[in-house]
Amino acid sequence: MARRITHRPGRQQSLFDTLNDFEERIDAGFDFIPDEEMKRIAARHREETEKTRLLEQLPEQTDRKGIFFMAIGSGSAGNCSYVGDGETGFLIDAGSDVNTIRTALEANGINPKKLAGILLTHDHHDHIASAYTLLRGNHDMKLYCTPRVLKGIMRRHNVSRRLQDYHEPIFKEHPFRIGDFEIVPFEVSHDASDNSGFFITLGNATFCIATDLGSITPRVDHYMRRAQSIVIEANYDLRMLVTGRYPEYLKARILAANGHLDNDDTARFIGDIYTPRLRHIFLCHLSHDNNTPEIAVGKVAEALTNKGVMDIATEFRKTSETPAEVTLMALPRFDATPLVLLSESAPAGDGEE
Repeated sequence: MARRITHRPGRQQSLFDTLNDFEERIDAGFDFIPDEEMKRIAARHREETEKTRLLEQLPEQTDRKGIFFMAIGSGSAGNCSYVGDGETGFLIDAGSDVNTIRTALEANGINPKKLAGILLTHDHHDHIASAYTLLRGNHDMKLYCTPRVLKGIMRRHNVSRRLQDYHEPIFKEHPFRIGDFEIVPFEVSHDASDNSGFFITLGNATFCIATDLGSITPRVDHYMRRAQSIVIEANYDLRMLVTGRYPEYLKARILAANGHLDNDDTARFIGDIYTPRLRHIFLCHLSHDNNTPEIAVGKVAEALTNKGVMDIATEFRKTSETPAEVTLMALPRFDATPLVLLSESAPAGDGEE
């Protein structure tokens, strides 16, 4: 039998209400709620409360200080990465499914509601789709993007105008800080409303990301050369694209100087900039139809071998194992990578320059 809900005018919700008081806080417009539905609502409430409690009790990621990285999605279906230092963390893009993002973070002891913010590289759907859902109601989180990116989102996508309430404007070549991180946005050649890569510094640890780009511009070259760890696009194999099923207009868009980067261009560039300082190379945004991880990694590995690099790891090694000269990986399209410490940091000015 359904339970009748009694509404008491003037009753204010108390901080000390319990589940036993739950029925008094239901909106008066709902006259009847079946018993089974009440049980489901109460169980869901308990589950969310317990999850929050457990996340808050989880220990720090590590006592070691440095740049932690985890890719959550990479490709046209959705792009998202996490960067943190064990105390402060943020996302770069939020185009992956929101449940996938939350699950990946929570599995590593990271409360999604405690993120400092989301950095957006540009306004294409596969980079922004879950941004508002993650931000909504979490007013300590900020949306870091250029004003043109925000305008592009509001113009091109069906998204709540409240997204603007979370906006923290950033500008290319102007450093800004999130916690102990210093972040410099820089120009990237792509066909969105505006496009940025990010050069990220924590003490003397450095990380650079450029997810969608049709060509290597001087600013991309400048920042990638300074980084110990890089995320760079290797979108397509030229032969597969040219002979593939894509219509000609789409092939032309991909091949354009503001389109996407092919394996050969990425490999040549990495071979050109490589020094022993570069320890981690992550290839991102691989095409499902016009590329494979084996082809992309093979091209870059060949370029590194030609530079004399002999020990190339294609998966993360355990901390007890001898580190490779360089780790080279193609980021998976849908699955999250492990959360890894890329570079331990020391105060700026200590260690290597």
